[in-house]
Parts: sequence; structure tokens; C-alpha cells
Amino acid sequence: MHASASPFTRQDFRSALGLFATGVTIVTARAADGTPVGLTANSFNSVSMSPPLVLWSLSLQAGSMAAFANGSHYAIHILAADQRALAERFATRGADRFAGLDWREGAGGVPLIDGAAAVLECHNRSRYEEGDHVIFVGAVEQCRYRADASPLIFHGGRFYTELPL
Repeated sequence: MHASASPFTRQDFRSALGLFATGVTIVTARAADGTPVGLTANSFNSVSMSPPLVLWSLSLQAGSMAAFANGSHYAIHILAADQRALAERFATRGADRFAGLDWREGAGGVPLIDGAAAVLECHNRSRYEEGDHVIFVGAVEQCRYRADASPLIFHGGRFYTELPL
């Protein structure tokens, strides 16, 4: 039996979810034609330590959906506190996100961006369509991190570099 609840709007739901503080990532891949693609995402989480699996989700309406759904690999960059401008750049629609950006190739040719707190190179293991998003599960093939890095945090629609206790 479900408790009776008052109705809520899409904005109410979005605002409630915004109260969950998250880290910030950039996920990168290659399109079928070799073009680098990437986007800012905070829908990231660990799934399993053995085998090492992570997940993230992408809107069905995303222009980069084909690149991520059909590619063999992607990289998840967990951003450091000094990478806010990069997070905003990769969140901007219509921008050439890689213009003038130094990057190198990782597993499957995916773009790897320097300076992240951590980088997880993933094989595109499985996908699950749920609601208006696709949940991607990646098998982590390579993992690098900077133990001294401070995180970039997103909460309530704003970026933070730390949340004091």
C-alpha cells in the first residue's frame, strides 16, 4: 500500500534532486566518423569493485547519444576543483567543446583530457533505457587519479570546491 502524497511537479522533482550534492564529470568518446564528443555529467556512480564497473546516464534526446551508444569505449573524467570552466564548456549546447583543447587518445581512441582528479577508461559494457534516459554501465579498463586533487562539487544548481562542515 502506498502512502497518499500530494502531487508534485517536474520542477519540484528537479529541485529535490538538486539537493543531492554530486561530483562533476566529463564523459568523452568518439563518433563513428572519428570526431571527438564529450559532455558534462553528474549522473555518475560506482556499481561494482569486482569486476570494476561504473554507471552514468544520458538523455535520450542528447545529440551525442549515437556516439556513446555505438562506441566501444568512453572515458569518465572526475573533475578537480580548478576545472569549473571546463565543466561549463562541456555543458554548453552548440559549442565546439574540443576547440583549442589539448587532449590525447585513450582506449578505443577516446579523448583524454589532462588535469582531472581521476580518469576512468571504460569499455561500453551495457545500456539500459529507463524513462527519458539511457543508463550506461562501463567496465573500467584503466584508472588513474591524483590523490592530492580537490573535487569539483555540484549542488543546488551551483558549483562548489568544498562544502564546509
